[in-house]
Amino acid sequence: MSDRTELNDLGEFGLIEHLTKNIEHVQPSTVLGVGDDAAVIDRGDFYELVSSDMLVEGVHFDMGYTPLKHLGYKSIAVNVSDICAMNGRCEHVTVSIAVSNRFSVEALEEIYGGMLLACTAYGVDLVGGDTSSSLSGLVISVTAIGRVAKDKIAYRSGAKEHDLLCVSGDLGAAYIGLQILEREKQIWKENPGVQPDLEGHDYVLERFLKPDARVDIIARLAEKGVVPTSMMDISDGLGSEVLHICKQSKVGVKVFEEKLPIDATVTTQAQEFKLEPSLCAMNGGEDYELLFTVDQKDFEKINLMEGVRIIGHIADATDGATLVYPRGEEIFIKAQGWKAF
Repeated sequence: MSDRTELNDLGEFGLIEHLTKNIEHVQPSTVLGVGDDAAVIDRGDFYELVSSDMLVEGVHFDMGYTPLKHLGYKSIAVNVSDICAMNGRCEHVTVSIAVSNRFSVEALEEIYGGMLLACTAYGVDLVGGDTSSSLSGLVISVTAIGRVAKDKIAYRSGAKEHDLLCVSGDLGAAYIGLQILEREKQIWKENPGVQPDLEGHDYVLERFLKPDARVDIIARLAEKGVVPTSMMDISDGLGSEVLHICKQSKVGVKVFEEKLPIDATVTTQAQEFKLEPSLCAMNGGEDYELLFTVDQKDFEKINLMEGVRIIGHIADATDGATLVYPRGEEIFIKAQGWKAF
């Protein structure tokens, strides 16, 4: 009898690497397959970008506190975000959904209503998909298709020593939003008569339940003539994504803790949960902000760009990936964000 390897022994990225290591491409148009935020296909004048993502009930979302319209919106947004992460523009999506008979037609209308709102917001066409019955809850799978000019594409593997490390928006809010929802769910389970106390938490709840793809940042970079040397979106936590760029670019990095963009409400609400705000930013995940590197010559352009913060710089691979505190203490960054298995 052969030895059995458990999925959690490999983890999500180890499993992907294991299952895809023997794939050989036969189409000359395939520029890049597995290994980045989207596959890259040569279409002559431009690169086509293709990315798929799945949301599974009980794994990626909890029906106890997830509004259906928000879920529909989020399912599109997180896939558009993958196209943004290649410095591209999403144009089309397909949607496949598996659903049990506990959902009504009206419930599905709510989900698709949210999807169509997102499609309108991002200028994306929903062009097909599939539906199926499910015996184990709701599953939504979206494929996003976009494009990018060949000289504008940004991979995870292009960061160079001395490049500036940048991030859009602010970090940690989605994680705090999730903590609040989980807390209120536990209170409700213990006392179903108690109404959830969500007052004053609008920002962090929306960041978790209805994140937005940063198509605006891609537009701003184009306006400024800045092409990132590497890029990805932050779905699994800043720490995890920084390590992906380091691994694929074969570099190290220094991230400065005091430079991390954290909203004031996140700082306050993190303290309620006895959490360190910077650790929420590093490990929380589901922010769907953009993490990217730029050449030092673009410092002035980036420094003046609204909604973008320089948080560190790329170092030599032998330096490793470290988080630098204001007094100079450095700790090695570990990926402690979302784990699929």
